[in-house]
Amino acid sequence: MSKHDSSLSKEQYNLLNAFKKQISKPAPVPEPVAPIEKTTEQEQQEDLDFFRKQMQGVQKMAAGNTAKTIKTAVKRKPDAQTLAKRAAAIGPMETDDALLSDTQAMLNPVASQAKLSYRIATLQHRVFEDLKAGNLRWFEAVDLHGCTIEDARSAVLQIIQMAKENNENVLKIVHGKGPEAILKTHVNSWLRQHRDVLAFVSAPENQGGTGAVLVLLKRAEKNPKFKQ
Repeated sequence: MSKHDSSLSKEQYNLLNAFKKQISKPAPVPEPVAPIEKTTEQEQQEDLDFFRKQMQGVQKMAAGNTAKTIKTAVKRKPDAQTLAKRAAAIGPMETDDALLSDTQAMLNPVASQAKLSYRIATLQHRVFEDLKAGNLRWFEAVDLHGCTIEDARSAVLQIIQMAKENNENVLKIVHGKGPEAILKTHVNSWLRQHRDVLAFVSAPENQGGTGAVLVLLKRAEKNPKFKQ
């Protein structure tokens, strides 16, 4: 286009030239701005301000809405001394008039490390193997350590009676070993005489080993003296 083109005035021509210069000149590139370094205190304050902003409108939960935890008392296993004291205070429990003689114990002593084993002839082999393996859950345990022969006898009779009254048929008796194995010998003898004992065997190692026996009893409902 010529500047002498009669279709444009001089003022229009000047404006056109100025526009051409603007579009042909590249736009200036802004210089990069260096990041502002903040102190640790400033960053912590910003985090705190942000947290407070997010927590606006949140109300504290009332203490009455929280659940209360209740600690339950742990049931303690009765030991022989506890059973003996109970017998002295309220009289011995009914034990079906079981008379356990010491004669067999005197005639058949057992060694401290010997494994005890007894079963009636009609007991199923599978049940006896489960008893030996410790697979049957026992109802209660009694520890005879430190007992006299009479206290131990009373404790054995009472723990058997307790199991029968609760319709349970497996229990554990801890007789210990000791160099003379006196209590172990008597327990072995007494259990063989008791009419409600179907079987007993030395416990697995993780349940007392040769220092304890697992005892299998008749079910209470099969006992003629069981009262519903």
